[in-house]
Formats: sequence, structure tokens, C-alpha cells
Amino acid sequence: MTTTAFITHRECWLHDMGKFHPECPDRLAAINDRLIAAGLDLYLSFYDAPVATPEQIGRAHPAVYLDELMANVPEHGIRHLDPDTAMNPNTMKAALRSAGAGVLATDLVLKGEIENAFCAVRPPGHHAERTKAMGFCFINNVAVAVRHATEVHGLERVAIVDFDVHHGNGTEDIFRNDPRVMMAGIFQHPFYPYCGVDNPPAHMCNVPLPAGTRGDGFRQVFSDIIVPALRNHNPQMIFVSAGFDAHYEDDMGSLGLLEADYVWATQQIKGVAEDCGHKRIVSLLEGGYSLSSLARSVVAHIKALADL
Repeated sequence: MTTTAFITHRECWLHDMGKFHPECPDRLAAINDRLIAAGLDLYLSFYDAPVATPEQIGRAHPAVYLDELMANVPEHGIRHLDPDTAMNPNTMKAALRSAGAGVLATDLVLKGEIENAFCAVRPPGHHAERTKAMGFCFINNVAVAVRHATEVHGLERVAIVDFDVHHGNGTEDIFRNDPRVMMAGIFQHPFYPYCGVDNPPAHMCNVPLPAGTRGDGFRQVFSDIIVPALRNHNPQMIFVSAGFDAHYEDDMGSLGLLEADYVWATQQIKGVAEDCGHKRIVSLLEGGYSLSSLARSVVAHIKALADL
């Protein structure tokens, strides 16, 4: 039996915010090509992402917000919601599949069909607040998945690890008043979205890193702060907002991680999950815009998840 699921959908490729936008369909193409070139397709269980239902999305976003998103979908061309975040006619098809991927992954893991899962989806989600699309994000995919775990499967303690170069402000906004959900974020600061360090709730472990931090600095704070916080929360399941834009080659940020750092971080997360009495991990793609380093890092992350 394979231990790791790979969940995606061709409709996630249809969302397009313009020719020169970094959050582009080529991101998934690069991941797919690298996955096949590395021979990982022989070791994974592949699933098509379903469409998330309004009920599933409604646990993270109010219904009126989803209605507003659907009403803003253009019949043709591109419509900007803010300077960075735009829709084309297929955007919500992709967004609903991206949210649905996390729901399916959660079900598969909690039913014991697989140990962990990676969701290769776009648009990303961790900047989407309860009632606001921003930062390339429309629906907060990890939040929808986590609420599925708590509200449908009844989990009482869940953790989210976010190692994207940008702080997951949307995830913090949604879970600010839900102590069942611990969020552990490590991100460049000061940097977009310019928050996350001012009096976060006790169940939010936000660790800002200065520009120029390399892998040794990242690993130190991960070991000294993130891992102990996770162990203290003793989560019954761990979700990962897996952004790879902190890579040295990615000019979206100014950190200096390499594939080996993502492998190491993934192994640390797996160690916590096992120490907490389970191996349940669901990882969802967030950022990563240098196509080569994104693809290499995702494959390295998946190999670590699958113990390959």
C-alpha cells in the first residue's frame, strides 16, 4: 500500500490572472513534470480533487462571501479584486477544486486509507481571510480542510504549520478565536502582508525571520520554537501550508532555503505526528514562483512524506 496521496485536478490549471502573473498554471505543470521525471508516480496514490460544497466552505467563510466571489466571476477576460488578485471565467472552478482537495485528503487520512497527502492545487489559500480575497487567494484551502477535520470528524486538537515566505494572515484570521487549532508560522518579516507579530493569540506561534535568513537560521528556530509548540499542543492531525517561495532561487522573497531544508522540516513535522500517536499529515501547496526550484522542492517534500 502506498502511504502518500497526490491530489490535484486539471481545472486547477484553468485559473489565469494574466500573462505575466507569477501565480500561473505553469506552476502545476512544472510540479507534474518533475514528479514524473523523478519516478514518484510509481509510489503515490493519485486522486482527482472534488468540488468543495458550499457547506464545507461555509465552515471557514460566511455564505455571503462565497456568493460575492461567484458574482465577481467575469464572463470573459480578467477582473481584479485587488492589484495582485484577479479572476478569469474559470477561477472559481479552480478554487472549488483546490478547497475540495483538502477535504478529500482529510477524509482519506482520517479513514486510514493513506498516512499523508499532498494537494497540488491553485489558487493558493492562506491569505484569504474570512471575508476577503487577497494575496492571490480566494478560498482558504487549509482552513476548509481543518474545519472539516474538527466539525465533521470531531478532532479536538489540530495544528497547522505554515512555512511559506509570507505570513498566513487569512489562516490566522479564521482561527483567531478557535484554540483547538494551533497555527505555527515561520515567515519573512517585515514583508507582505505586514502582520503576524503584534499580539497574536496564545495558540498562534508566529516566528518572523529577517530577510537574508538561510537554512541554518530557519532550522534553528524551527527546532527551538516550532517543534516544541507543536508537541505542547499534541495535535491529533497536522496540516501544512506548504509554500516554497522562501527558496534561495525564488525572488518573491528574500530568504535562502534549499530543498534539503524543506526535507528536514518535513521530517520534523512527521516526527511530531508520530510522537503524538499518529502519522496524519495533509499538506497543501501555497506559494513558490520560481518554476524550477518550486518543482524540485515539492518533489523533495513529497519524497520526505512518503519516506522515499
